[in-house]
Amino acid sequence: MHNKKKQAVTLMIQGTTSDAGKSVLVAGLCRLFYRQGIRVVPFKPQNMALNSAVTSDGGEIGRAQAVQAQACHLKPHTDMNPILLKPNSDTGAQVIIHGQAVTEMDARGYHAFKKDAMKYVLESYQRLSEQYDLILVEGAGSPAEINLRENDIANMGFAEAVDCPVFVVSDIDKGGVFAHLYGTLKLLSPSEQERIKGFIINKFRGDVSLLEPGNQWLEEQTQTPVLGVLPYLHNLHIEAEDAIAYQENKSGIDKSLSLDAKKITSLKITSLKIIVPVLSRIANHTDFDALRLHPQVELLFIRAGQTIPAADLIIIPGTKSVRVDLQWLRDNGWETALARHLRYGGKVMGICGGLQMLGSEIHDPRGLEGESGSSNGLGYFDYQTTLEAKKQLRQVEGCFQSEPSVKLTGYEIHAGTTIGIDDASALIQIQNKFDGTSSADGQIIVTYLHGIFDHPQACEHLLSWAGLKKQTEYDYRAFQEQGIDLFADTLEQNLDLSLIYQLLKEKSHSKI
Repeated sequence: MHNKKKQAVTLMIQGTTSDAGKSVLVAGLCRLFYRQGIRVVPFKPQNMALNSAVTSDGGEIGRAQAVQAQACHLKPHTDMNPILLKPNSDTGAQVIIHGQAVTEMDARGYHAFKKDAMKYVLESYQRLSEQYDLILVEGAGSPAEINLRENDIANMGFAEAVDCPVFVVSDIDKGGVFAHLYGTLKLLSPSEQERIKGFIINKFRGDVSLLEPGNQWLEEQTQTPVLGVLPYLHNLHIEAEDAIAYQENKSGIDKSLSLDAKKITSLKITSLKIIVPVLSRIANHTDFDALRLHPQVELLFIRAGQTIPAADLIIIPGTKSVRVDLQWLRDNGWETALARHLRYGGKVMGICGGLQMLGSEIHDPRGLEGESGSSNGLGYFDYQTTLEAKKQLRQVEGCFQSEPSVKLTGYEIHAGTTIGIDDASALIQIQNKFDGTSSADGQIIVTYLHGIFDHPQACEHLLSWAGLKKQTEYDYRAFQEQGIDLFADTLEQNLDLSLIYQLLKEKSHSKI
């Protein structure tokens, strides 16, 4: 048991599967308790994701924890996600501890490392315990992954270490919800089973009374209450933790859809088509959420082997393995498609890894992202990039150099140093430094900044450059806030919170 100076009230949300709804549930609960004046903070001991965010203390955490911090009206901090794993192959990942990349490990090596990793997790947990009244913890994957139980730090191993109650959520939209909940409980040890205080069923469509016999059976079999059934919300958008969701459309192209994308698409007067290749190690695809939800933009994610359609703008996104994904682009015909697209007057944008690919050369002398060596870039600019062990991690505010009145915000997460860009031709000015550049004919722009479309002024400016001249008013940040508030309202209306409040009173000697 970890010996804490102060014991904050701690509640943990675990899921029967990945993508069961843990991240959004924690975000909604964070907003719900924040509204009640409780000093609440999110926490995820271990996260595996290529969507990450830069924190106020200059580190890197999972994107979902940054969204949960937003729900608490807090600046994201590395203690909110002390261990972040960023996969760079099917068997290996970069290990980030307290916001900084420290090593690369394969799956077996990391499994052995978890006993040491727990101390970093508990250090962060203790610091948060001393600052906040309530810690809402998100688990990872499923607690019933019995092959990973030894030295677990992400689910029940953490819950046992800090002695906190657990609620388990399952996604009924995937089917088999009662098997998921019942089976998860039965695969746990007796002490872990006792720790589970309630079930939550997520994304139900239809008449909830038809589910009641199943809920009663589950409660009788497990002696554990179903706290509530959350409806499928078609008009909800909260940023994804990692995976891109797809739905096949009639053209055979996979279009990424948020929960409300169908509704929005039906209202769109589409004026601009944007396509993004889904690289094998695509990172921070949440960069494009502001575009996916824009009422005048049609955004398509194109996967390997799919036909590359005509578009107004092609964006080459960030990636965890830039040289590998540069070859992926070539293997999938994107090099030829880019040349054709530009000949017909289309625009191209590179973000982070995309910036590096559009240059002349990429060097990885230390083999940081795979085999050491160099690759010829796509050659649209003369600059060169060398990958280095130390990442550039910073939140930034600035303006476009050509339009100083157009403000922007964003964040940098990259391991490369790029040389050969003249400051006079830079795209963006950030205090006393510059970022990115533009081609002489203005058809191609590049930047290291993630999140650049989130700022309404910057988004309007970039879409105007891409060809969208008459734009409707659109504020993605306001839309984010609406999504968090909507889900908090949904929890308040559909969850039996009395048990949670009872647990809070039992665990707390404070005003909670």
